[in-house]
Amino acid sequence: MHVATRPTPPPSPPAAPRASRALRQSWLDALRGVAALIVVFEHSLDPLLPEVRAAISPWFDFGQYGVLVFFLVSGYVVPISLERRGSVRGFWITRLFRLYPLWALAAAAGTVFAVAEVYTRLPAQAAERPWTALLAHLTMLQDLLQVPAVINVFWTLSYEMAFYLLVTAFFVTGVRRTGLGAALVFAVCAPIAGALLPAGLLTRNLGETTVICGVAVVLAFGFAAVLGKGRDLRRCGAAALGVLALVLLAANSRVGAWQSLAIMATMFGGTALRHLEHSSGERTKRAWALALVPVLLVATAVWLGPGWGMSEADQLAFKWSWSAALAGAWLTFAAGLALRNRAIPRAVAWLGLVSYSIYLLHPLVLQVVRRITWDPALLTLEERLSWLATLFAVVVALAALAYRYVERPAQELGRRLAARHGTAPQRDDPSARIPVPAGRG
Repeated sequence: MHVATRPTPPPSPPAAPRASRALRQSWLDALRGVAALIVVFEHSLDPLLPEVRAAISPWFDFGQYGVLVFFLVSGYVVPISLERRGSVRGFWITRLFRLYPLWALAAAAGTVFAVAEVYTRLPAQAAERPWTALLAHLTMLQDLLQVPAVINVFWTLSYEMAFYLLVTAFFVTGVRRTGLGAALVFAVCAPIAGALLPAGLLTRNLGETTVICGVAVVLAFGFAAVLGKGRDLRRCGAAALGVLALVLLAANSRVGAWQSLAIMATMFGGTALRHLEHSSGERTKRAWALALVPVLLVATAVWLGPGWGMSEADQLAFKWSWSAALAGAWLTFAAGLALRNRAIPRAVAWLGLVSYSIYLLHPLVLQVVRRITWDPALLTLEERLSWLATLFAVVVALAALAYRYVERPAQELGRRLAARHGTAPQRDDPSARIPVPAGRG
């Protein structure tokens, strides 16, 4: 009698060595770390190196360059991270524990510094309407709600959050490989929206409190829906989150519609680069199409400019410095991608691990430095360079402590909670059937 036997499955491919995985991640860490230090350098120019500010800033914006590199890295990493995890709930648990603990610490310290007038004062809106300002900050969308941030660098988190909302909407609705298409759409729409929609349109017409409370309600509904049961309910919630992000970016950002959409185009450009790296077939056509994105964004910057009532000379300087920063960020990321298999010095890669702490905490250290030095004209160049070295040393040391005692424990807790709630793809979720490239996200 013939007995049917189960065919032996082919052996699984060996897992990638830990060193190989670390190598793939180290170039991204290096970009984060260098970008964070460049932002610190940008913010140190006024109190310590005004000569550099006067000579270089009209031609190149170091701060904008640094944050655009950050945005490209986020675009490259975040969508793939969600797809690999296969769970919106798990993704948001880990994101919240990644962002909010250190953010809360920095926000509390920034508020104390502002109330004590260490250097800056508490924004008028926060002093006059503290509860709406707090609610706007808790959403991390304050820059899209026309609310000045307690710490100036918080503005970039608003665009990170908007990007997460859009990525979540795409994921839940089953839209895949959106990087190139989304980047091109945002790049094309940036000049149109910038020409037609003034900054802060919603807040000026509906009122600050109405907009902030309305956004909070939509966020609460959207998250409750996408985390609920039933495909239709989740898609309804995803649509609410996606539309909310688009409306705020186009009609209520502090910097104006074209810059907000340019940031989104840059972030989805990072996603497109990740897809291009792991794609096969028509890579040349996709690469040329993707190269149009920074070209369109530079053209938009030259055409529209800041639109803030600047003098003609200041507008020209803005157009040039912003365009140079954008081009530099894209070229830097492309160079990092091309050299991704090269060994990265461990110290440089480590800076990437603590880059979030460097970015959020350096304004506090800088406030203290500005309070002590006060007027750079009263200091010699050697003294100012010494203060610059001290600034970097203190910021990096403080970031190392914050990462060790705030960031890392919070991230580990977030991963445990995500695992406890289950992060496997839902049975009716289209992502369960989508192959995802290997690599850390």
